[in-house]
Amino acid sequence: ACGMLYAVYLSTYHDRKFWFSTRQELEREITFQGGSGVYYYYYKRLIAAPSFERGFYELVVDNRTVSGQTINAVERLSLYPELITSFIYRVTGSQDFVEPIYFYIGAVLGLQAVYVTALFVCSWVMSGTWVAGMLAVAWYVINRADTTKVDHAIPLRDNWALPYFSWQVTALTGFLRNKIGSSTEMFCYLTMSATTFTFLLVWEHSHYVLFIQGFCLFLLDSFDLVPPRKMADIHKVYLSSLFLAYMFQFQNTALLSSPLLSLLIGSVLASENCFQLGVGPLVARVMKLFLHFYLVFTSGITYSYLVKVSHMGAGHLDFILKFLEVKFGLNTTTDFVPNFLLCQESFQTPGQDLFLRLTQASVLPFYFLVLAVCLLSALQAIYRRLSGQPLCKTYSLENGGIGEKPEVVYHVFHTMLFGGLALMKYLWTPYVCMFTAFGVCSPDLWMTVFKWLKLKSIHPVVLSLILSTAVPTIICFSLWREFSPRVLAELSELQEFYDGDTVELMSWIKSQAPVAAVFAGSPQLLGAVKLCSGSAVTSLPLYSDINLLKRTEDTYQVYAMRSAEDIYKLLTAQKTNYVIIEESICSELTINKGCRIKDLLDISNGHIVYDKGEIYSFSKYGRFCHEIKMNYSPYTNYFTRVFWNRSYHVYKVNSVISFQY
Repeated sequence: ACGMLYAVYLSTYHDRKFWFSTRQELEREITFQGGSGVYYYYYKRLIAAPSFERGFYELVVDNRTVSGQTINAVERLSLYPELITSFIYRVTGSQDFVEPIYFYIGAVLGLQAVYVTALFVCSWVMSGTWVAGMLAVAWYVINRADTTKVDHAIPLRDNWALPYFSWQVTALTGFLRNKIGSSTEMFCYLTMSATTFTFLLVWEHSHYVLFIQGFCLFLLDSFDLVPPRKMADIHKVYLSSLFLAYMFQFQNTALLSSPLLSLLIGSVLASENCFQLGVGPLVARVMKLFLHFYLVFTSGITYSYLVKVSHMGAGHLDFILKFLEVKFGLNTTTDFVPNFLLCQESFQTPGQDLFLRLTQASVLPFYFLVLAVCLLSALQAIYRRLSGQPLCKTYSLENGGIGEKPEVVYHVFHTMLFGGLALMKYLWTPYVCMFTAFGVCSPDLWMTVFKWLKLKSIHPVVLSLILSTAVPTIICFSLWREFSPRVLAELSELQEFYDGDTVELMSWIKSQAPVAAVFAGSPQLLGAVKLCSGSAVTSLPLYSDINLLKRTEDTYQVYAMRSAEDIYKLLTAQKTNYVIIEESICSELTINKGCRIKDLLDISNGHIVYDKGEIYSFSKYGRFCHEIKMNYSPYTNYFTRVFWNRSYHVYKVNSVISFQY
């Protein structure tokens, strides 16, 4: 019920925000922001193909998207969601009663219902009460701006993949529990297998997320908190899913060199050498633990290095290492691509405004409370294991040791690693909501606190049961009173979203530009150009492909201090016919100057001058995007303006240079 209500809420909000049902097709497609429209373009292309087989072949051998290149779009852009959705649309005969765009949006919003359902179930399984699920969903919806990107960029891979990951985490949570029947354990195992494979299939970054998860499980295994049989089963899930994803993604070498596979190989080698805690004094056990860590990481890193060098080349490995060094503050670089990636929202450390919003929704204070209790209890359990003491196999409420539950320890590691590594907030925030809801609704957590306090005046079991009901009830009531009017107001208010300049640009391209024309511009804009016109482009909004990122850097030089001749050579090398200059990038004024495109280009091109602590840009050439608007030689020799409005200037790249003075 919560999942379906959330899907209906999202659908209504989306229609109110973009006036979606009253827009023409072109205006609807422009609402796919952030470059995400390129994914919907391929869905449209599959629907328009004479047959599904023909459409699939055209995507595998695609020479109509990136100029001068034939790419496997299914592999390069992880287009299995579009393949499956278009196939279902065809075989169900949905074209007779629903438009393709509504079917596509409905599929994504339906997955968001699956997402919140999984969070509900996970919190319920851990706490033992459905109230925790209600609270988790309430916090998720209230903090929607920090939990999902579905509001503004529906086709993004995150929105397709993260619902499967949420169910994978839920199944893993159930699988790790000590009190679980054989049939339930098998159900969790099969669910975990299916969702892990699907998650790997639909998102190119999924194996990095699963690596963090695998590392959490590696810690549980190292501290002997999970039975070896269950860890062996989880390793089978990872390995089989990686193998199947590798085959379905046309032998994707990124999966062969993934850190997840490296960790699995190291763990298997370590288990073969039997570095278990065993028996002996505390010092000996700690030494065995360090040897275990050393063997796992040295063997994993060695394997990863060999695969990257043999399959991807040293250049790819150097780029990854340089990016990681800059990301974690170990080094600095003037290269455009690493700095450009670090300026993307996905790679930036969340600001204070995120924590302020979470605090206002009351989730962050309770999160720190729950995390502190669970972490201290988990450390106690780990110390007992290192000291040779067995953990309680038959857990009861009177024991008051919530940290002895392997599923709780896993989620402690999960939320700490995802938060500490400053990864995407959309990966961390939903599980903060779920984990916090579990904690405040769990009698075990309150019992653990009372056991530490040695409470005697009131029976601790009775008090923990009372608080695990009263505290979430008070929280739910306060959230309902404060945020319910705000959430309902979002549905009643008609918002105005109309990008007239972009509509005008796309209309001109469709009506005036040749069908075979190649366009250059920012990746986000090129995604919309590809969707609305079908024209070939010089690059795509895909930040996991180094070759496309290099092409993006060359295209972005129109915002640098370069000569007209230099820009002309770069654009003609990519077979560009038209270049689109965006006023928002050329005249960008932001507080964070270090992440402006023109600043990144000036740093990369060596056009930065430091004077008395101030940074200035200097070159013998003016900034190209400003100078070309002056309409004088030598710019008019190479380029001819063919369209302009307040936001965009389109220039034709002259095939024959005309020297005018």
